Amino acid sequence: MMKKALVTLIQLTVSCTSFAESVDENIVILAMGKEERLEEDIARDQRSRPEAIIPLLNLQTGDRVIDIFAGGGYYTELLASVLGEDGEAILHNNDGFEAWGINSLSDRFKPGRDPGNIVRLTRSGINLDLAAESINGALIVMAYHDLYVVPKRYNGEEYVPVGDPANTEYFLDQIFTALKPGGRFVIVDHAGDETMNHNLVADLHRINESFARSEIEAAGFRFIDSTDALRNPEDNRNMIVFDLDVQGKTDRFTLAFEKPEN
Repeated sequence: MMKKALVTLIQLTVSCTSFAESVDENIVILAMGKEERLEEDIARDQRSRPEAIIPLLNLQTGDRVIDIFAGGGYYTELLASVLGEDGEAILHNNDGFEAWGINSLSDRFKPGRDPGNIVRLTRSGINLDLAAESINGALIVMAYHDLYVVPKRYNGEEYVPVGDPANTEYFLDQIFTALKPGGRFVIVDHAGDETMNHNLVADLHRINESFARSEIEAAGFRFIDSTDALRNPEDNRNMIVFDLDVQGKTDRFTLAFEKPEN
């Protein structure tokens, strides 16, 4: 009788714990093959390599993750797919990023289409509006550099600053606070020329990898991993990323950080 009860207990334990599955490259590839994906998403797969990026978040099915400044939601839908019905992907934007991605958003959320368990979160500026220890992962793709871009206006002779860069300390603290201990923060961005002044690099809508890493580590994160999947040595890193000669072909670095367990 006792042996039978023990077997039953083991079966119940397995059934309660086996539903969570690590999100690895194979699971992402399966999500990329999902029917009814947007054509523009499929066209982007080759240059974005999500199968190399998403696993760095170290997620489990059923987790909750935020895609920060997600624009049209390319990564958000993939995240929703890999996390499953019990998981949740937050599509975060501010008004600027929302407007930039509006066409893709309209297609993604058109009536009758199911993009997965996605929660849209549009907030002002750099506000994330997340509860403490409420997410398992955070992703920001080719948008972290924007926090350091100083708005400028041409005065007839030269471009002069007309505003201030964002409060990056506040921004990173929001992510750190919202992550559960052990949760990861992954950043993908356009690499700058490490020999150039930081402000000049920001004007090109790029950021130096060493600078980004030092800023994020200063906020309490611990560097965990990286991948060269999006590197392009043919990019000399001295052109603005919107230049047609380099647009979509920039040298991009990818860094994964973790909120320490204690």
